[in-house]
Amino acid sequence: MSFWSDKRVLVTGGFGFLGSFVVEKLRERGCKNIFVPRSKDYDLVEIEAVKRLYRDAKPDIVIHLAARVGGIGANRANPGKFFYDNLMMGVQMMEVGRQVGLEKFVAVGTVCAYPKFTPVPFKEDDLWNGYPEETNAPYGLAKKMLLVQAQAYRQQYSFNAIYLLPVNLYGPRDNFDPDSSHVIPALIRKFIEAKTMVSGHQKSVKSDGASCLVPTSDSPPSVVVWGTGKATREFLYVEDCAEAIILATEKYNKPDPINIGAGFEISIKDLVDLIAKLTGFKGEIVWDASKPDGQPRRMLDTIRAEREFGFKAKIGFEEGLKKTIDWYLLTKEK
Repeated sequence: MSFWSDKRVLVTGGFGFLGSFVVEKLRERGCKNIFVPRSKDYDLVEIEAVKRLYRDAKPDIVIHLAARVGGIGANRANPGKFFYDNLMMGVQMMEVGRQVGLEKFVAVGTVCAYPKFTPVPFKEDDLWNGYPEETNAPYGLAKKMLLVQAQAYRQQYSFNAIYLLPVNLYGPRDNFDPDSSHVIPALIRKFIEAKTMVSGHQKSVKSDGASCLVPTSDSPPSVVVWGTGKATREFLYVEDCAEAIILATEKYNKPDPINIGAGFEISIKDLVDLIAKLTGFKGEIVWDASKPDGQPRRMLDTIRAEREFGFKAKIGFEEGLKKTIDWYLLTKEK
């Protein structure tokens, strides 16, 4: 608690999915001076906006979470924008922080920075052993450059920047927009919509990972899921990730990247079956193998995070999914 009591903390992306939980945890730890910029007031792609943000916030610590993100579909549709916006936001935030004598910069990267065929579990030392999976490589490489910058600035300027690599996140407040959502919120929304739509009405809604098709009244609803279901993923409950970021900010001051994950692996097929069960969906699940699977396997080695700052995920996967589904249903009722 005393670590945060006199710190001025700037959290970019603090109104977002992960950021909102990070801000809550900062307040729980007694941080009184938290500055959370809105994108409409500070376009971090523009250098003058970044300089103005530093002048207004006067931070001791920056936790940089702001990012242009989306699932497979959004990455395929916007590779240039995802590369440029994420690169410029991160590079400029760190550079201006160095110029003003910032105490610490926490760069939050992405599991998409890992090579496509990284051996499982992904170890931090494997980060440079190949090219990322093609559909999200522009985004992953843009975020990966923050690690290069952090290490270069530490070497030349003794600038205290750390780099964290979270796995795929999920939980309440996630993005359920069908045009840009990741696989878990996409599936939750599609199963619930397919289950609750009035029979006899036909609708097709596309999103990353799943599209919902409701046929005629004489056949049950079905959900079409992208890919083959063979790919595997690891998922971390958003509140666990926020805790990891806070712990790393408090305790970690080294150049090496750190994985942030839950340390388990689940196939997309098993994930789909589990979400169908938890949402009560009993219709048909159709696999569209013409759509990409993305990275073949994904699971992080989390030993370094536990050793360096004592982080270990607490929320079980099924428990976290139930919390996410309950939150989504609650928001639909409002």
